[in-house]
Amino acid sequence: MVKMQTFVVSAFLRYFDMLLLLVVLLASIGLFLYQRRSYHVINWVLFGMTPDLILNAYRVHDFVTDLLKLSHGTFMFKGPWFTNMDMLLTSDPTNVHHILSKNFSNYPKGPEFRKIFDILGDGIFNADHDLWEFHRKTSMSLLKHPDFNSHLEENIKNKIEKGLLPLLEFVSNNQQETDMQEIFQRFTFDTICLLLLNYDPETLSLHLPYNACEKAFMEAEESILWRHLLPENVWKLQRRFNIGKEKNLIEASKAFDEFIYKCLSRKENELNDFERVEKEVGLLKYLITSFQGQHHGTSTNTRTFLKDTILNLMIAGKDTTSTGLSWFFYLLAQNPSTESKIREEIEKQVGGSKWKYLNAKELDGLVYLHGGLCEALRLYPPVALEHKAPSKADVLPSGHAVNEHSKIILSFYSMGRMEWIWGEDCLQFKPERWFSEKGGVKHEPSYKFTAFHAGPRTCLGKEMGLIQMKMVATAIIYHYHVELVKDQEVCPADSIILQMKYGLKVRLFPIREIKT
Repeated sequence: MVKMQTFVVSAFLRYFDMLLLLVVLLASIGLFLYQRRSYHVINWVLFGMTPDLILNAYRVHDFVTDLLKLSHGTFMFKGPWFTNMDMLLTSDPTNVHHILSKNFSNYPKGPEFRKIFDILGDGIFNADHDLWEFHRKTSMSLLKHPDFNSHLEENIKNKIEKGLLPLLEFVSNNQQETDMQEIFQRFTFDTICLLLLNYDPETLSLHLPYNACEKAFMEAEESILWRHLLPENVWKLQRRFNIGKEKNLIEASKAFDEFIYKCLSRKENELNDFERVEKEVGLLKYLITSFQGQHHGTSTNTRTFLKDTILNLMIAGKDTTSTGLSWFFYLLAQNPSTESKIREEIEKQVGGSKWKYLNAKELDGLVYLHGGLCEALRLYPPVALEHKAPSKADVLPSGHAVNEHSKIILSFYSMGRMEWIWGEDCLQFKPERWFSEKGGVKHEPSYKFTAFHAGPRTCLGKEMGLIQMKMVATAIIYHYHVELVKDQEVCPADSIILQMKYGLKVRLFPIREIKT
């Protein structure tokens, strides 16, 4: 047995050394050519376009954007001939509309998507057909509950009052630098746990406690992106030997399971207290009672299915919202005139010197705030890409033919950077882009503005996410001027969720000091 293990390890090390040598060789060749040419991707006979991908892995979203700009929105990326890594990249709104809406039934998530996103189990993001219909119906019935919106707003208000503002006051009074991205991640983690699990982990507090589940989201999302870039055999080998990004994904999965199952056990023990349960308005109570005695998806265990459902909804409500807020304040800090206009809107709506929270209806009147958030979501959509595969042969509006073996990547990040979609000023932060001629909010079709997806799979939590972002943004902008720490590098992480690789370091200055 020992000899067999030694042989396996030795064989793996030889394979890994050969792979490493190949990567170095490709990178060297690519670097040599990169230094001798203007920007152009070379398709090698054996290696495809992999050398360019390796050179640009640290900026993969911008690399894809460069390719799409050269090809008017659709580009066939060729991988090594032996890896089945050819991918059709597109940012063409007509293709997006075709895939996500007009021919929706031909583009399910499919087995390839499920393989890459296996950590999501039988949750809504992995679901197709009847299982997806079940998830969507369950979620919609909860969102339509007459008390849901008031319960949501109350949770957010309490977290702002007891968590966010005390922490920002402490940071400001002590003239400290702080990472706003981390603050937003902790805020949305606490609020989504309150909403889904009826439990507040209180990660947003003065001492910023470590929570393994909260930190696991970024690790998982980065690892999943790398599954798109590496040959399947490579990342599966990493998983088998518990190394590389796959090790991070395994550890993240364990952290998710431990946290969610612990919360489920706590709630299950409370279910005998009928009077207390009847008074609750929460997703966990609703899900437990809805799923009781039922089996769905590939799992025969109701508890596992419930865990998968909750994890998917946590991902939908945590990092997408925190990422949107992070990029919004990054852009706002570079545009102080916009910050002032938003603050004027807030002060007018508040109607006095004393701060009060604005409800959903009052928030709708903040046109500059809405436009600023939409601009941030246009330039930095939290979900940067979507992986699709047709179930049968098709021809896209761009004229590209695809079949059941094709891999299609919809680059939502690239769409916001295309002049032919948004105009010559597409890289500028202009909240006015979202103003109608009558001074209200301008509507853009979802296949052009894809921050909340499009078609039948349009995000059900769109309004919930916007309400949370607006409530947080108004509280901060009313009380503080946010200034970026100089000489920091702010860039997208190599992740399926477009978080900031190094965070967002800022200083906070109370408005009362600025006005005196």
